Amino acid sequence: MDMLIFIFWSSFVIGFSGAVMPGPVLTATVSEVMKRGFIAGPLIVFGHGVLEIGVLLLFVTGLGDWLALPLTRSILGYVGGALLTGMGTHMIWTARRAAEQALQKTQTAPAPLHGPVLAGIVTTLSNPYFYVWWGTIGLGYAAFALDHGRIGLVAFYSGHILSDLAWYAFVAFGVATGRRVCSPPLYRAVLRICGLALFGLGVWFFRYGMVQGSV
Repeated sequence: MDMLIFIFWSSFVIGFSGAVMPGPVLTATVSEVMKRGFIAGPLIVFGHGVLEIGVLLLFVTGLGDWLALPLTRSILGYVGGALLTGMGTHMIWTARRAAEQALQKTQTAPAPLHGPVLAGIVTTLSNPYFYVWWGTIGLGYAAFALDHGRIGLVAFYSGHILSDLAWYAFVAFGVATGRRVCSPPLYRAVLRICGLALFGLGVWFFRYGMVQGSV
């Protein structure tokens, strides 16, 4: 049970750290909320989440035997660890600029996307980071979660999608009510805390890769 809790919350932290960074999903959320109100935020996450659960199922069913190999887990641990520590360092280093970009996006005009669910799918597919993340960190985490059976995958995906829902619901609330619910200093602090958390999880992934390599 303790490990399932760890999987859930570490997945939440990793997912939240990705969600708070400016990108096409953030832009689409602001745009759709301006047109349709608060509910557009959760609907965009729904479209994003349906796509992600499809990718996860594809990975698990198509690569299940391969993911079970200690060598595979070791490689994914090292690669995931390198990416997470790199992402964490980058988030800390660029927090000021990223916060400015994200808050400026709340003033952009509506984007020509038809329907929030479709917007969530299209903006996810158009983001190169999506493919890099799922091909490395996501795949490595799926391999680790599989050590604890299907319930481990459920914990992984639940934490991941809940982080997206929490952040984009927060953004949607701010846009829908016309409030700036996150000041620049607070946004920078959130980014830096997430960066530190990613760096720590990256070190943990490295350790996981070393353990699997010694099996």
